[in-house]
Amino acid sequence: MSTVSEASKSEQAYAWIRSRIAAHAFGPGYRLVLGPIAEELGMSVVPVREAIRRLEAEGLVTFERNVGARVTLVDESEYAHTMQTLGLVEGSATALSAPLLDGDALAEAAEINDRMARLLDHFDAHTFTELNRQFHSVLFEPCPNPHLLDLVHRGWARLSGIRDTTFAYVPGRAQHSVEEHAQILELIREGAEPLEIELAARNHRWRTRDAFLDALHARSAHATGEAS
Repeated sequence: MSTVSEASKSEQAYAWIRSRIAAHAFGPGYRLVLGPIAEELGMSVVPVREAIRRLEAEGLVTFERNVGARVTLVDESEYAHTMQTLGLVEGSATALSAPLLDGDALAEAAEINDRMARLLDHFDAHTFTELNRQFHSVLFEPCPNPHLLDLVHRGWARLSGIRDTTFAYVPGRAQHSVEEHAQILELIREGAEPLEIELAARNHRWRTRDAFLDALHARSAHATGEAS
């Protein structure tokens, strides 16, 4: 019974810490101290420790000698390379999926994008990011090339480990993202050339990458200026 209880508490701690990281309440480099977190959640440090180990396995937390657990710093190079590659493979997968997307699938994608649009006034980066994943999943999952689809899945998994959400860093990107989603859907509905669909999906991914890196550089420059 206690094992089940501890597992449940570990899941609760995991979800809470992960949501704080996603919302950037716990930003890159933030030190995760077991005691205060356990106290905040009303539990012992044991399930919190298990939750942090799980987050470490996902790449969201890093252990440092004599320091403890910290929220993983964004690896700029890894992020840029992952987004560049994902843009290529996801763009191709979306183009190959396009002829296989029926009216129901397109309506589902449009409904998800509408939900994203409604979030813009009361922005929730974590929810927006999850809806963004669902939207793109509808468009690339029918891809008939299993090797290409596997590469897309790997790219999304790697991206999650680097940073759960770009939109917490660059909330202004969300509006443009919703607009670009609508444009991609329109191309698919019109039966546009595969290359046009591929480039639209690829450039959509790369614009998000560029916006994130620009924001990261701006924050670094601001932090450096304050330090000096």
